[in-house]
Amino acid sequence: MIFNKSNTNSNTHPTPTQTPYQLMGGETAVRQLANRFYDIMETAPEAKALYAMHPLPLDGIRQKFFEFLSGWLGGPALFEQKYGHPRLRARHLPFEVNEQMREEWMFCMNQALNEVVSDKVLREGIRQSIGQLASHMINC
Repeated sequence: MIFNKSNTNSNTHPTPTQTPYQLMGGETAVRQLANRFYDIMETAPEAKALYAMHPLPLDGIRQKFFEFLSGWLGGPALFEQKYGHPRLRARHLPFEVNEQMREEWMFCMNQALNEVVSDKVLREGIRQSIGQLASHMINC
């Protein structure tokens, strides 16, 4: 899970019984986030180089990203069930992931988060955690 567990009863903070996955709206919202991310990547000039490094069509990678996000946000560990541990850095080593790629990736994710996650506190928590993950992927 991406946030530290908290004993607060607020609706915007993950607790031992409420994960970001649940707070977002479960499978439907997480799938929407993954799909919106790739919709933005396909169309935004700000993500041109990032889009160019992806194999087409994007259907398979959209599904894998949804499966990854599901587990990462505290929902069902769909990616791990199919493919094992994500080992994200190792999986991205064949690709040149530099600061520009990180910024393009985060541009797409920030746009998608703004559109899909209505709760500001939750959205900012996800943004911060996924930003750290994106920085960890830089390999050159």
